[in-house]
Amino acid sequence: MAYKDIASPAFSITARISIRNFPGQLAKVVKLMGDEGVSLAEMTLLASDFHYKHREITMHCKNEAHAERIIKLLKERDDILFESYTDDVFEMHKGGKLSIEPKLYLKTRDQLSQAYTPGVARICTHIANNPDATFDYTMRGNTVAVITDGTAVLGLGDIGPRAGLPVMEGKAMLFKQFSGLNAVPICLDIRDTHKIIDTIAYLSPSFGGINLEDISAPRCFEIETELQKRLDIPVFHDDQHGTACVVLAGLLNALKVTGKKMSDLKIVISGVGAGGVAIAKTLNAAGAGNIVPCDSEGIVYRGRRSGMNSMKEEILQFANKDNEMGTPINALKGASVFIGVSRPGIIHREDLLGMAKDPIIFALANPVPEIMPDEAKGIARIIATGRSDFANQVNNVLCFPGIFKGALQCRATKITENMRLAAANAIAESIPENELNEENIIPDPFNMGVPKRVAEKVMEAAILDGVARITDTHKN
Repeated sequence: MAYKDIASPAFSITARISIRNFPGQLAKVVKLMGDEGVSLAEMTLLASDFHYKHREITMHCKNEAHAERIIKLLKERDDILFESYTDDVFEMHKGGKLSIEPKLYLKTRDQLSQAYTPGVARICTHIANNPDATFDYTMRGNTVAVITDGTAVLGLGDIGPRAGLPVMEGKAMLFKQFSGLNAVPICLDIRDTHKIIDTIAYLSPSFGGINLEDISAPRCFEIETELQKRLDIPVFHDDQHGTACVVLAGLLNALKVTGKKMSDLKIVISGVGAGGVAIAKTLNAAGAGNIVPCDSEGIVYRGRRSGMNSMKEEILQFANKDNEMGTPINALKGASVFIGVSRPGIIHREDLLGMAKDPIIFALANPVPEIMPDEAKGIARIIATGRSDFANQVNNVLCFPGIFKGALQCRATKITENMRLAAANAIAESIPENELNEENIIPDPFNMGVPKRVAEKVMEAAILDGVARITDTHKN
């Protein structure tokens, strides 16, 4: 089945209809939906009378055109009274997905005097004399800025800061739900790299950490590096390090299932943007044997002139040990692992036949992977994607809430490589070894034990690395 034939919650609609109150009428509607490739998500009986049963039906469609066709078919049926419908995704986003609520509501004049003037002046004076007190007496110690310039939003590309805002709001929701941290979405209408760096630095006194998001490569590397130098709070580019942490976690568990060793692996990475570079660096730090990076022009090798940049040159210091040349398909020969962070459909079933025994496939292009799981079945031993409708979803929500929670709780000045490796190991260890199997190498995103475990391990690593301001975290 091709990706375009799969109904998805991303195209969910809810229709209110009245179905004639005769036996078998509901079954006809259900059959119609099935014949049209709709996935029925929910059906609620709202009311019933002698003539009709009034129902609300939530349906997952394949795309917008498919949803429009379904609505048209429902409207045309003589045995149905069509009342209305909503696009569930647009309905969820209406008015935005966030609000700001006070931690306490003022009820008396005394409380007003304490929260605002004149009492607040005492807190201002205290912070002026003790700058770090801002972490204790403001929301800074529990708040992250989620910042983009809109140049690399999801798989949509450069769609601008305004169009990127819904993603930043979504990220802020995840911070709150999975780690209890406040997060503020900020979309910058700036393209100049140095101005972005300056702007974020100017904003930094309001935040305990900076989460960079959806910024195009290679600019994202310079922005992160310079901010890490200038600021004394954690700066984390989730498209790089969040993805890399979860990929490493999944690979660690895949190796337990297959009995392979990290040091023996030949790993092909398709895509040498922010995610691909970070994955390569992280796997190298974890002891990977041979990493072969590929981009749209083929294998990245020493001496190649076309399509190179400083980050590709940097990873060649440890990657592509045999200096292979050719296409990504050439690179797959003898490889144990394929990791795709590139574009849909670039490899096919026959391309996997030359890989080593029991190949591991992480096809992470989203929403459409480099190869669909059904196409790789029977050849690949383990398959992971970035999608929630297949097993082994590589989802960054397993990483960034916990890694920031741990970093802020010990007031780390930065997020180190050891902290990222600790996060990856914590994610992997969240699945007991006796529960590991080919379709369970990555924890469920809603496993609330994951961010807690990640935060604990990240704090331990921060303390060992000497970047934690608080070393007795039990007192925090």
